[in-house]
Amino acid sequence: MSNADTVIKGNVTADPELNFTDNGVARVNFSLASEYGWKKDDNSETKTSFFDVVAWRKTAENAAAILEKGLPVIVTGRLEQQTWQDKETGKNRSKVVLVADSVAVNCFGIDGIQRRQRGGDYSGQSRQPAMAGGAPAKDPFDDF
Repeated sequence: MSNADTVIKGNVTADPELNFTDNGVARVNFSLASEYGWKKDDNSETKTSFFDVVAWRKTAENAAAILEKGLPVIVTGRLEQQTWQDKETGKNRSKVVLVADSVAVNCFGIDGIQRRQRGGDYSGQSRQPAMAGGAPAKDPFDDF
């Protein structure tokens, strides 16, 4: 890890959205809810923060094949500020996203998770992620 790496641990808030650029490069978008807790005057308090995540290429395809709403994950990457002009108001807008280098299921937080059966369709996209040789990617959890 370099000094610029950021690690966020949290739960996926919705099924990821996988799409492809015109050149066929995979991109997945998803968001995380990360909860922080502390004690104050013998009471437990928590705060939840939400983070947008984007991953590219093989990381995107693998994440789309595995991630689903509620799954606890650990994401490592870099923070990137995105800016654009709002089409309705004309005002400049910006947000910070985590550009993922790696996405891992957080096995520590997986107790009680019920995985859905998926029919090979990843986030409503017509193109499935593929392994080398063009075969459709299979759900890695099928072997458990």
